[in-house]
Amino acid sequence: MAAKCLAFVVAGCVAVLAGAALPETKVEVKKTHICCPQCEKAVAKVLEKAGVKGAASKDDGKITFSADDDKKAQKVLDDLAAAGFHGDTGNKDLKIKDDSGVKEGKVTSLTLKGAHNCCALCNKAIKETLKKVDGVDSDDAKAKSDTIIVKGNFDGKAVVKALNDAGFHVATEKEKEKPKDK
Repeated sequence: MAAKCLAFVVAGCVAVLAGAALPETKVEVKKTHICCPQCEKAVAKVLEKAGVKGAASKDDGKITFSADDDKKAQKVLDDLAAAGFHGDTGNKDLKIKDDSGVKEGKVTSLTLKGAHNCCALCNKAIKETLKKVDGVDSDDAKAKSDTIIVKGNFDGKAVVKALNDAGFHVATEKEKEKPKDK
């Protein structure tokens, strides 16, 4: 009789725990460049591979997802950056980091890699962003290419910040970064 009561209590506890919601980390990434269904699909692929539920919206430029905890949420943010997306979470602990490798100071040429640039609209946004950076004379950005060579006499950090603010994550090919002579 005691064994049956214990089994009943254990089964009841398991049922309660199974129905209890586990804590999760909800993340909203704003100011990302998501202009088309291809961008939305690229984000969905990252989220699916990470095993989290979420979505991207070209209507408001947001990526939203829920992860099991902060550690997994940060990993998803790192994966989104690796896929070329940048944005603002509004959270100092969970964020897409500037890991561009760009050093302080003026440069005459900078090769950037990794920007999500799937279509003509992405490419137009990249080019318009770069035109606004003081000292940038030209770039060779092309749709469907994640490599961009920027030329002129400009602050490399300003280029990265402008692209990040526009929703694109980039990193430099450090060996090709050419400091300007002083």
